[in-house]
Amino acid sequence: MIPRTAKSAVGRRILDAFRAAGAVEVAPDILLPADTLLDLYGEDIRARAYLTTDPIRGEVALRPDFTVPVVEMHMAQGAEPARYCYLGEVFRKQDHGDTRPAHPRDNEYLQAGFELFSRAPDADAEVFALFHGILAPCRLSATMGDMDLLLDAVAGLPLSAPRRALLAHHIWRPGRFERLLDRFSAVEPPRHFAINGAPWTGLRSEAEMEARISRLEAGAEGPPLDPAWRTRLHRLFSVAGPAPTALDELRILADHIPAIAEAVERLSARLNAIAARGIDPAAIRFDASHGRHTMEYYDGMTFSFTAEGRPDWPPVASGGRYDALTRVLGQGEAIPAVGGIIRPGLVAELECAPC
Repeated sequence: MIPRTAKSAVGRRILDAFRAAGAVEVAPDILLPADTLLDLYGEDIRARAYLTTDPIRGEVALRPDFTVPVVEMHMAQGAEPARYCYLGEVFRKQDHGDTRPAHPRDNEYLQAGFELFSRAPDADAEVFALFHGILAPCRLSATMGDMDLLLDAVAGLPLSAPRRALLAHHIWRPGRFERLLDRFSAVEPPRHFAINGAPWTGLRSEAEMEARISRLEAGAEGPPLDPAWRTRLHRLFSVAGPAPTALDELRILADHIPAIAEAVERLSARLNAIAARGIDPAAIRFDASHGRHTMEYYDGMTFSFTAEGRPDWPPVASGGRYDALTRVLGQGEAIPAVGGIIRPGLVAELECAPC
C-alpha cells in the first residue's frame, strides 16, 4: 500500500512540471453545484457522483473532476490564452460491475491536471508532448483517438437531422448507438410516445423529459440507412494500430466517407507537430474508438497512457480536446481548449514497484 504522503509528493512533482510549462495553479471548491456538472459529465459520472442537498446552495456534488469548474472559472474571466494546473482529490462511487481491485480506483483519489486554453494550431501536440515527457520514466503505452473523426462521420450520414443528432448523442454508448443503427436501417412505422398524466419521477425535470420525447419522436421518422454506410462506420470505428499506419487507412476510408477528410488532415498535422517535439508517432497507438470510452465532453483529440501488465488499472493519465464545453459554459463565447489529468497514486505505485 502506497502511503498518502508518497502520493502527495508525486503529485507535487507533477504539479511543478505543469507550472514549469507556464500553468497557473488553481484550486476549485470540493463542493460544487450539481446541475451544471451532471449535465456536462455524461451518464457515467452522473451515476457515480456523490450528491447531497444544502439548505442554501441546493443540490451539490463532491468534486468528480476538475475540468468543468476550471472551464467555468476561465470563461467567467474571459482571459485567453491561459494555462492552469491543479492537484487535489476527486470523488466517484464505485461501479457496481467493476471487478478490478479497489486500490487503483478508490472512491477518493488524487488527481493532477493541466488545462490549456489557446487558439494555437499545435495546442494538442503541446499538451500530449508535455504529458509524454512527464511520464517517460514510467514507460507507459500511449494511445490516441479523435472524436472529431467519428462525429464528422455521423454528421455526414444520409439521415434526417434528428436521427443524426440521436446518433451523435449516443456515440459514447456503443450499445445504444448500435441499437439506433438497427432502427435507422429498418423500415418502421412512426413511433409516438403517449403522455398519460402519471407523475414524473427520476432525476430529469418534466421539461427535460418532454424535450427528450420530442427528439425521440422526430428521430423515428425518415428513410432507412443504406447498409453500406453502416459498414463504413464500423470500418472507421475499428481502425487501430501504429498512428502512421492508421493515418494511411483513414485516408483511404475518407474516399468512402468524405465528411471525415478534413479531420484526417488535422490528425496528420497533429502527428507532424508531435514528431517535431521529438516523439516518434509510430510509438503511439491510434484507436479510432478510443474517445468513445472517455468523458463525453471530449470532442476532438483524446489520449491515454496505460501501464503494460496492469490490465486491472485505469489509465495512469488521460485527456483530450473539449472545445464545445467552453461554448456551453461561456454562454456563447468559446475558445479552443485541451487538457488532461495524471493519477499520482498510480505513478507512485509504478515508481515503487522494483523496491
